[in-house]
Amino acid sequence: MPKIHTNTLKDLEFHSVLEHITNNCITELGKDEVRKITPSFSLEQISAELQRVREFQASFDNDNRIPNHGFEPITKELRMFEIENSVLEVSGFRRILSIAESTKELLRFFIKYKEFYKYLHTYSERVYFNQSIPDAIHKILDKFGQVRDDASPTLQGIRRQLTHVKGQINASFARALSRYSQAEYLDEIRESVMENRRVLAVKAMHRRKVKGAVLGQSKTGSIVYIEPQETLEYANELTNLLYEEEEEIKRILKALTEFIRPHQELIKSYQDYLVAMDVWHAKSKFANQINAVVPLITKERRISLKNAYHPLLLLSNKKQKKKTFPQTIGLEPEHRIIVISGPNAGGKSITLKTVGLLQLMVQSGLLIPVDPFSEVCLFDRILTDIGDNQSIENHLSTYSYRLKQMNWFLKKCNDQTLFLIDEFGTGSDPELGGALAETFLEVFYEREAFGIITTHYTNLKLLANELPHASNANMQFDNKSLEPLYHLHLGEAGSSFTFEVAQKNGIPYSLINKAKKKIERGKVRFDKTIANLQKERSDLRKTSASLKTEEEKAKEEAKQLEETNVRIQQKLESYQELYDANLKWISLGKKLDSLSEKFFNNKRKKELMDELFKMVLQENVKRKKVEPKKKKAEKTVEVKVLKEVERKVEGIRKRKKKEKEEAAKLPPPKPKVTLKIGDRVRMIDGRAIGTIDTIEKKKAIVNYGMFTTNVSLDELEKV
Repeated sequence: MPKIHTNTLKDLEFHSVLEHITNNCITELGKDEVRKITPSFSLEQISAELQRVREFQASFDNDNRIPNHGFEPITKELRMFEIENSVLEVSGFRRILSIAESTKELLRFFIKYKEFYKYLHTYSERVYFNQSIPDAIHKILDKFGQVRDDASPTLQGIRRQLTHVKGQINASFARALSRYSQAEYLDEIRESVMENRRVLAVKAMHRRKVKGAVLGQSKTGSIVYIEPQETLEYANELTNLLYEEEEEIKRILKALTEFIRPHQELIKSYQDYLVAMDVWHAKSKFANQINAVVPLITKERRISLKNAYHPLLLLSNKKQKKKTFPQTIGLEPEHRIIVISGPNAGGKSITLKTVGLLQLMVQSGLLIPVDPFSEVCLFDRILTDIGDNQSIENHLSTYSYRLKQMNWFLKKCNDQTLFLIDEFGTGSDPELGGALAETFLEVFYEREAFGIITTHYTNLKLLANELPHASNANMQFDNKSLEPLYHLHLGEAGSSFTFEVAQKNGIPYSLINKAKKKIERGKVRFDKTIANLQKERSDLRKTSASLKTEEEKAKEEAKQLEETNVRIQQKLESYQELYDANLKWISLGKKLDSLSEKFFNNKRKKELMDELFKMVLQENVKRKKVEPKKKKAEKTVEVKVLKEVERKVEGIRKRKKKEKEEAAKLPPPKPKVTLKIGDRVRMIDGRAIGTIDTIEKKKAIVNYGMFTTNVSLDELEKV
């Protein structure tokens, strides 16, 4: 099975991450388990572990918070079970009971909320819970963790006797205290406790007058502590009972130990379960501290880290209230090797370490500080060569060590490998070391390994530019202030800004110029060309961003102007229509007013009607004629409407005819009685009876006593 080399874990500071996680553990066993974490290579195991941590993380902001998982370790008790005839102490059973009940509570919780905590519930289903273990301990221990009186009939009898004897001791001591106090044999304190026994504080001069056993005296010798004779007999009986009680408790605890001993593996599984809970709790707490998420795990060979932070740098900068710059970087089969160049202190090594450390964290079941849509795949090997690894003990120089590392890389490197090399090729003659590094890089490329290297060597930059599936990248640098921008730019090599940085740090220009003359003219020109290209690209990027912003602003303004123009046009049209309509109505109103005044004066109705008819004809002439097509369409609609109307009228006719036929079948109505003033009447189908006061034009005023009403004669009938 593949395994990540310890040098890789050390180079990428993986153990520092684990130490940060241990600070969030609440048990020592949890801390020990976190320190043992190593990367896994099983996609199924890693995915399940990441989801369990994510579920635990979600519980912090959830109403259904996961119950407490704290416990005292039972490592000592588990070892005792392996020793034949060993007996656990009461405190050991208390710890076992606590672990069992915590496990039971967690298992019940995950069953209840299995929809919310799917992966934690699935893991919890592996744990078998035996209720007989806590039940057996509860029968022996009370809620305070002491052996119960009814743990056995024998113990119950002994404790009943102990209570009786203690009562007799107290009564006899009280009598002796009263008698000797009245005789003024006792000191002011009167009594004390020696060897867990009540004793009289007798004045030294009266010591012979008090019968009993002397158990001690004060430092000055003025007080002698005597247990009175009356309590001695009961005290001896108490000692015997206490011994019997202790022996019975030992027997009970031995029996309980023997009952639980066969279940030691089950009890150990409870402790392991709680330790796992503590590890997930610590991982999720750490994830919150670095704003970490679960990335997308892909089976394809592809890494795409968006806005990725180095977790240790992020925590350090948070403490110092500094800004941390994220990086976006990706590797895939068609783009599998990146050569990062640029000046020192620009962030090359941090970028390289970020990729490596986040990869280790994901394969260890840890959430990482990236954009949630970032993608990662799994690697069987992660090979690193970072920093100055000069070994004094093995008499190895830096370059010798690095050559041994390259030899190791050549043996292990394949298409399932991620290699990370900082300052590739350094440690020897630049030309010879660069040539050897170039050869190594070609081998890694041919084996289709994924990798990131940082370098200042020009030949490696040129090689990355020539290989189809490799590319250059550089850390952005402000060429004016010569300050790093901590932003990775893919697609082009970076200048080391060697002479520019030297000039910024106060090196005289004459010396810098002299140094330039000592090296090959081509190298200076090449480095200068790269620097100029970077400057031009930076300027172009700024100009492009500025133009894009201006273009977006112009589009937005044009859109707003167009919308405003449409609104104004609509308002103008509506105002014009309103104005025309008002003018029309004013004109008509004036004409009507004129005709009205004329009719008022001459009272000629025919002339008025003629004038009105003329005015209507004039208005109709102004109306637009309907277009032929429109007229035809309207005529078609009219025909349809007329047919529909005729159909409905025909239906009404049939219904009326049917109603008449039915009415004809009914018996003829009663003859109508002519009503006159003074008749007593009521409304048809009504109940109230009144008298007709007056009749006028087929209407009658009916007086109901309290009020009168005007009713049609057809609605009344004579009573």
